Order: sequence, then C-alpha cells, then structure tokens
Amino acid sequence: MSAAATTTEGTVPALLAGQTGLDRDSSNYTARHLLVLEGLEAVRKRPGMYIGSTDSRGLMHCLWEIIDNSVDEALGGHCDHIEVILHEDASVEVRDNGRGIPVDKEPKTGLSGVEVVMTKLHAGGKFGGGAYAASGGLHGVGASVVNALSARLDVEVDHSGATHAISFRRGVPGAFDGTGPDAPFQAASGLTKGKRVPKTRTGTRVRFWADRQIFLKDAALSLEDLHARARQTAFLVPGLTIVVRDRRPAGDRTNDETFHYDGGISEFCEFLAPDKPLCDVQRITGSGTFKETVPVLDDQGHMTPTEVTRELGVDIALRWGTGYDTTIKSFVNIIATPKGGTHVAGFERSLTKTLNEQLRAQKLLRVAEDDIVKDDALEGLTAVVTVRLAEPQFEGQTKEVLGTSAASRIVSQVLAKELKAFLTSTKRDAKAQARTVLDKAVAAARTRIAARQHKDAQRRKTALESSSLPAKLADCRSEDVDRTELFIVEGDSALGTAKLARNSEFQALLPIRGKILNVQKASVSDMLKNAECGAIIQVIGAGSGRTFDIDQARYGKICLLVDADVDGAHIRTLLLTLFQRYMRPMVEAGRVFACVPPLHRIELVQPKKGQDKYVYTYSDNELRQTLLEFERKGIRCKDNIQRYKGLGEMDADQLAETTMDPRHRTLRRINIGDLDAAEETFNLLMGNDVAPRKEFITNSAATLDRSRIDA
Repeated sequence: MSAAATTTEGTVPALLAGQTGLDRDSSNYTARHLLVLEGLEAVRKRPGMYIGSTDSRGLMHCLWEIIDNSVDEALGGHCDHIEVILHEDASVEVRDNGRGIPVDKEPKTGLSGVEVVMTKLHAGGKFGGGAYAASGGLHGVGASVVNALSARLDVEVDHSGATHAISFRRGVPGAFDGTGPDAPFQAASGLTKGKRVPKTRTGTRVRFWADRQIFLKDAALSLEDLHARARQTAFLVPGLTIVVRDRRPAGDRTNDETFHYDGGISEFCEFLAPDKPLCDVQRITGSGTFKETVPVLDDQGHMTPTEVTRELGVDIALRWGTGYDTTIKSFVNIIATPKGGTHVAGFERSLTKTLNEQLRAQKLLRVAEDDIVKDDALEGLTAVVTVRLAEPQFEGQTKEVLGTSAASRIVSQVLAKELKAFLTSTKRDAKAQARTVLDKAVAAARTRIAARQHKDAQRRKTALESSSLPAKLADCRSEDVDRTELFIVEGDSALGTAKLARNSEFQALLPIRGKILNVQKASVSDMLKNAECGAIIQVIGAGSGRTFDIDQARYGKICLLVDADVDGAHIRTLLLTLFQRYMRPMVEAGRVFACVPPLHRIELVQPKKGQDKYVYTYSDNELRQTLLEFERKGIRCKDNIQRYKGLGEMDADQLAETTMDPRHRTLRRINIGDLDAAEETFNLLMGNDVAPRKEFITNSAATLDRSRIDA
C-alpha cells in the first residue's frame, strides 16, 4: 500500500509536467505566481462582478449608475431636472442641475473631488452621512466602474462660478485632442478650468463611450428600457423632471420623452395596475429605527467599529383589483430591487398575517378552515414598496436584493398598523372596500384548496382507471362495443338472479350496494372516494369529467336495473346524476337506459291457444285496466296476483323475459333535450340548496299526476 502510494505521488508531477510542458521545478506554486490587481484594473479584469454582464444588460447598468448619481442629488432636494442624451456617435450623456461633483482638493490623496470619484473604488460622498442622508449609490464604485469600462469619459462640472472639465481613457485621467474615443490622448492629472458661469449655476455633465474591448459587439442601449426606468424614477421622486433625447441615426429626433409626476407612488400604483380596482389606493407611511455596528474612518485614517442608530422610512402604496395577477415593485432609495429582499419579505409576511387576523376577527373564515397563505393575500394586488435609509446593505453591486435585516421588522410593523386601520375602518366606503378585499382573499384560498383537491383527485382517478377491473364485475365475453351492454344492478340479491337471466355473451353486470353518493353536492375527490362511483367509472373505462372520452367506453349501452319502487327511483336518480355530471357524453349520445321491470304478474287460468299464461303490468293503474279488460272478455285469472317488491323476488326466467332479453324487454332511453334546463333541474333536485327544493316539492305536490310515477 505505502509503496504504491509513493509511486503514485511521485508520478503525478511528472504527468502534469508532460501534459503542460513544464518541468518539475516550474510547476511549484509560489508567491511569484500571485497577481495583484490595483485600482481599476480589477474592474476591467472581472467586469461581470461589478455590472453583472458585458452584454446589453451590463451596458444599461453603466448608464443607470450615472443616472442614479444625479437622482441622488434630486433625493436630497438639490436637483429637479435630468437629461439623458443618446448621441449619434454611440456615446451617452447625462446632465443634471444638482450641486455638481466637488472640484476642490481631497486632502488625503491630493486629487480633485472629480478624480477621486471617477478613479478610486469605494470613494464618494455617501459613506459618512454628511452629504447624503439616503442614496442609491452605496458602494462608491458606480462612477469609477463606468469610467474603467469606457474607452472615453468626459466630465464637466459647473461649480464655483466656472466650468471644470476632465477626460478619462479607460480610467486614466488626461485630455483628448479631438472628439471621440480614438482621438489622440495625453495622460495628465488635474481639472481644466473653462469658461465662467453664474455662481448660481451648478450641475454635472457626464458623457461616456463604452469600451468595445469589454462589451460584446451587439451590446446596445434599449430606448424602451430607458423610458421605463425614467418613468419609474419620475414616479418615485415627485417633482423631478427627466428628459430622454434619442439622437442616434435611427432615433426620432422630434420625439423627446419627458417624464414628470407629482402624485408619487400612489400614481405609480395606479399606472401599474392591470385590472379594475376593488378598493382605493392605500398609502401607508411610517418609520422605525435600528442600530448597527459599522466601521467608520477616523481622522487618522483608521477604521473604527462604531454603533450607529439608523432611521428607516417606509412608504407603501397598494390596492387590490378584480384580476388574479400580482404586481409588486420594490425600491430602496429609488433603486429598484427586482429580486426583493428583506423589505419585501416583511411586507408579504405582515400582509398575510394582518389579513388572517381580520378574517378570524370578522368570522369570514370558518373554524375548520386553514389560514390563507401568501399567494391568497397577494392575488390581484398591485403594490409599490419603498424604503429609505442611509447605507443599506445590498447583495452585490447590481443592488437587486436588499440585505438589511432590520428592514423586514420595520416594514412589517408599519404595514400591520396602517393596514389594520383600513380593514377595521367604520367609514361606509372604506368598510365596504375592506370587506370586498377580505372576501377576495377567502375566495382565493378556497379556490386554491379546491384546485389542489381536484389535482389530487385527477391523480387518483388516473390510477383508478388504469387498475384492474373490480372483482364484483360479471363481465361479458364480447368486445364489440356496438353489442355489449352493462347492467348496473341494485343489490347483491338481484345480482344472483340477473346472472342467470343475462346473456353472458354481450351482457355484463355490476352490482351496487344501496344508494350511491349524491355527486351534485359532493366534490370530485369525495366522488372518487366513494367505492360505488369509483367502480362505475373504472368499469366503463372512459374517464370522467373533462377527461371523459366516449370512444374509450367499453360498453355500447348502460342499463340501470333497479327495483320498481320509490327507493329504486331514488337510486336511479342518483346514478343519472353521476352520469349527467361526470359522463354526460354517454347521455347525450343516447347510450344510457333505464330498465322497466314489471310491478305485477297475473297468472291466467286455462289460457287459450297462443295466449301467454303470464301477463305483466307495470303500474297499479295498468293492473286495474288489465283486470277490467279480462273481466269484460271473460278471461279468468288466479286471485293471488303477484306483486314484486323487488328484483330479487323474480326468478331468472321472469327477469330475462320481462327486463333483460332484447326481444321482449322495455328500455327507457335517457336523453337531455335541453342541457341548460337539465342542469337547472339537477341543481334544484340534487344540489346543496335545500330551500328551493323544499319550495318545489310543496308547490308541486297538489299538481302531481300520480299516473306519471313509475313506482
């Protein structure tokens, strides 16, 4: 073992050397193999780490970084106008009338503020809290990353009564002698002071050309996405005007888009909503504080852990509509968080909990029913969730997920308080709207549960249909559907007689015990749990409900063979309810029949030649008419007229002769002439509502024609 191990370990470097062309010594991993990337080199080496990708999405992200810097000025109340220009030379320019990037010297580096912001990672005015109370750019890498990934970037700042300018080539400061990224470039540090401007005029203009060494050839800016982002930002910062100008060769120079909204996120919520409202837009605002320990840079340049108290502001607009889709837009300091985060998690949790509390308090949920879940609460909801705080923690530079844990608690508390006030309002309009919202949530929960039960039932049904036939089925030998008949027989006692009376070549028998489930009242899962219903569906073999395929039916006729009494009529009605609801094509095709067994048997005394010894009648009225006719004709019959109480009292010959033999039997075809009327009748007679059925029986009792009763 040890020798083999030694041999193996000794040969591995040799194999590697043979594969890579290296000798044994050069394959050693030492400190000289380490590469240290400094400054913006790391950005150019791994751009996906900072902007997500190098396709169109990454290019759009670079533009967002520059725009967001201007929007942060607007959030602080220093800017109310932003222009975005897509130039014809593939460059993009962002202009604002904010305070302008500082142009004085930064004491630690000796560089101007513009150079620090544009060339140093993790540098900016959003760390200490003095310049921005809340902002979208938190990592200090936004502008510097765009600079590093640009073949050329020009910055002009109106500040202190003059225009200050500087250019960069792939992150290196200097000056270009000409226009465009291919112009001669001279590296040099420092700002160039240009023409004088009024001291009251301030602002920043950033224009950059994306570096095609980094970005894919087909990476392009989407005007549609730019408009959507500009519109979204204008909603989130009321009073801010954003103008988008497309000056590209294929652009429409006459169609500059201007976005300005004063309604804030309430107006944004209405804009996003795809359906008609069930309630007015509810604006929910509040705030909370939390403490966190952060490293703070002191005057000596040391990072000192310091506990600070943060304030988190919450602003939510929401409304429910008649539809079923959910639209939730979330933002942190106007930066969109499309993948949510702690603030959205707190919103969804609190929304579901508050609705459940009110549903229980107002007894809209039955005791046996489970609480609604998140999807029920969110059905038909349109919401805009925004939070503002200093130095939020994002997961990655793309800022798609908020990671500040305290946001979940604070958003949850604010929403619970304000939403409860709406749901418990005593004002007439608000109370009606709140009740509508609660009813919608309950309906969504019950629909979800019903859908799950139906899904389970479908799975069970599939297994049921594919399993072997039940043992109690007395099948026929023929497989010719045009000839075969299935008799559904009431009771095991009648089954014995029917087995002897049938023609086993084409007649099959399936006994059922008593009265099957009333499927008009029951759910699909309850129907399939019923042994008798399941057996009937399984034996017919064509499925049920929407999956019913009449071409797969194993029998050409379905004959309901029940006693000629009230209970038999009830059983027949229950069976027809099953066929009408779950196997309607069989009824529509005229393939369902009711057998008509006799009610009496009259035995003649000395019948004449050619006259049957036994005469069968099918109702009391028919019996009286037959006896009167015999009396008039002088035909004698025995006094002990047999009255069948059930099929079990008939012997096989009698059952075959009267009910099962195709040459002599009487079958009543069941058909649905008017499907709507049939459906209404089944709902009335077999449905859940008792009051209409009671009223129907009461009103119809006096007008009933007893001769129509087949019992």
